Amino acid sequence: MHLGADSITPSLRVAFLGLGVMGYPMAGHLARCGHQVSAYNRSPEKSLAWAQQYNARQALTPGEAVHGAQMVFSCVGADEDLRAITLGPLHEGLRQGGGFEQLQPGAVWVDHTTTSAEVARELDQAARARGCHFVDAPVSGGNLGAIQGVLTVLCGGEGAAIERVRPVLRAYAKAVTHLGPVGAGQLGKMVNQVCIASTLQGLAEAINFGHKAGLDMKVVLEALSQGAAQSWQMQHRGSSMVDNQFNFGFAVDLMRKDLGLVLEEARRQGVRLPVTALVDQFYGDVQALGGGRWDTSSLIKRLL
Repeated sequence: MHLGADSITPSLRVAFLGLGVMGYPMAGHLARCGHQVSAYNRSPEKSLAWAQQYNARQALTPGEAVHGAQMVFSCVGADEDLRAITLGPLHEGLRQGGGFEQLQPGAVWVDHTTTSAEVARELDQAARARGCHFVDAPVSGGNLGAIQGVLTVLCGGEGAAIERVRPVLRAYAKAVTHLGPVGAGQLGKMVNQVCIASTLQGLAEAINFGHKAGLDMKVVLEALSQGAAQSWQMQHRGSSMVDNQFNFGFAVDLMRKDLGLVLEEARRQGVRLPVTALVDQFYGDVQALGGGRWDTSSLIKRLL
């Protein structure tokens, strides 16, 4: 048993697939809460290290991790990575060996990957065919939020399935919001990324302008953080942008992947996103500077 935000949640058999910068601490929170966690990672060295650290079980395949689990959580890279662990890798036009093959009837699969809304709907249909539930649940808060267990989770799926997993998600989430049917979570995350990208570009321009004008930008940012210009990005990334430090946080390569999903969905919906499209190009410039793994606040590097 462990104490959740509002109630006591019994220990469950769960699986976690994908132990990257987000998944590793998220799975760790589940283990610390007393759940019986079976963890899979494409690189087995990482899943072994995780299992040893949390005295939990390492799985060498998605199916092995999922077998017998009441709830499954995943956090991988992109659409095809998610298909590979759920439906199985593609080989000669066929997929087999994915975790869905081992899902027990009634199980809930919660995916935290930032993907297209289309793949979420595709996997929802595949899960339904097995008598199971699929919830697309991308997160916001970055690796620091994952480590601290204070992520924001945006959910798409059936209300009953989301209510079942909500107490378990509290292991690493400060907020869990049901936005609508499957796919709505991913659409909500796209809105989030649009907001972040535009905010960071504005912050980069402001810091560069203030610096060139001879202002002490750390003092300026501290003052502005008490007023209408305040934002999470200003409070948590402004000072490091002034110091030209970008070796942490959410990587530019991942943001470009996310913005690609946003722009593709916008074209599908007939929605214009001129600022987002421009910032996406600016992130391409940062990649050309060798900053693909820099934090997304590195937009300012284009201006220096």
